[in-house]
Amino acid sequence: MNTRKPMVWIGTGALLLAGFLGTSFTMKAADNPDSEQVSKLLSQAKTMAFQLKEDAETMESFTRTKAPWQSHAAAIAQIKEHFNALSGQVTKLKAARDTASPWQKVAIDRIDPPMEEMAGYTEAVIEHLNKHPERFNTPEYKDYLEANADYSGDLAAMIANFVDYGSTKDRLQQLTDKLEVPAK
Repeated sequence: MNTRKPMVWIGTGALLLAGFLGTSFTMKAADNPDSEQVSKLLSQAKTMAFQLKEDAETMESFTRTKAPWQSHAAAIAQIKEHFNALSGQVTKLKAARDTASPWQKVAIDRIDPPMEEMAGYTEAVIEHLNKHPERFNTPEYKDYLEANADYSGDLAAMIANFVDYGSTKDRLQQLTDKLEVPAK
């Protein structure tokens, strides 16, 4: 019986410490507000990423049809164009990173890995089409298209989640202000 009391006190101390650390983190986050410019750039990147996702999914669907090689070539050209546009947007995001809030910096940093993977698979598709325009139903080629569709889908979902997070955070702050709810 006596062994439980010290555990309760240790647990209480841990909760108090967690509350203190959580409050200090919240206060630090409030010191660095969201950048309106970064939020706008992320929102635009979201639209571009969904466009790229649709392109990659369309091209991947060609593996289940008898689309001619010209359709594949046109689709990869479209993917490349939209990928380059999104890359330009990421460059703008990186340039604005110093003004970003902590969560916005995380969003910017997480865009690069799937973009790099997509760049590699897009290049592999282009090389395959250039070398073997008549052989677009090979397992290797299908894997490239599937990977492109997967990475573009993951990228679009991730950016959308960050944009939704920012919107929800803003909405919560507006309601907090409107209802005059005291901060922690």
